[in-house]
Amino acid sequence: MPRLIPLADNLWVASAPNRFLCFEVGTRMTLVRLSSGALWLHSPIALDAALKAEIDALGEVQFIVCPNDFHHLFAQDAVAAYPSAQLFGPATLAKKRPDLRFASLFDGDTPTAWRSDLCAISIHGSLLHETVFYHGASQTLISSDLLENFHHCDHTPTRWWLKLGGCYGKATWHRVLRLTYTGRKAARASIDQLLALPLKRIILAHGEIIEDNANTVLREGMAWLK
Repeated sequence: MPRLIPLADNLWVASAPNRFLCFEVGTRMTLVRLSSGALWLHSPIALDAALKAEIDALGEVQFIVCPNDFHHLFAQDAVAAYPSAQLFGPATLAKKRPDLRFASLFDGDTPTAWRSDLCAISIHGSLLHETVFYHGASQTLISSDLLENFHHCDHTPTRWWLKLGGCYGKATWHRVLRLTYTGRKAARASIDQLLALPLKRIILAHGEIIEDNANTVLREGMAWLK
């Protein structure tokens, strides 16, 4: 059964189980085929033989992206699978994971090799140090920990954690995790920059992909950030 799910031309995702503390929140990887034909791999999950074969059938992975300080667990495996690929991530992650050899660190600018397809936007004021990416051709915002969007959860402890955090049944950010936003004015400016984009969908790591009224969902989901 294929694990890569196409969302638009040259845009795919794959999901996998993932545990945060004792909560089952899942995770998601995004794959973009750039106009050059190169593949851009965002927030890699574990690559078994079947998933790697699906990826390889689409082209050559030349870029691997760790989008923030927490989505890096399978980065080394991805680099091992694609040793010629360049690894990108935040400077804070490079300090946290000295075993990872980054070709370049995010500095607020979009790397030249991606500029015709993707725009990098840093979320300032957050301890996560996340950079999100706008895929203009599909009007898709590619993120990891910008929002959570759970409308169903079979795991009881996770469901109660989400309900207590005010993020079950709607796209927003858990009340406890909002503490990671220590510079709210700077963070608000970053979110407003995203809201100025025409958004058809938002890919996120935890929960359902946002496919309808994405600008409105983002505005309402981040309204707490003042």
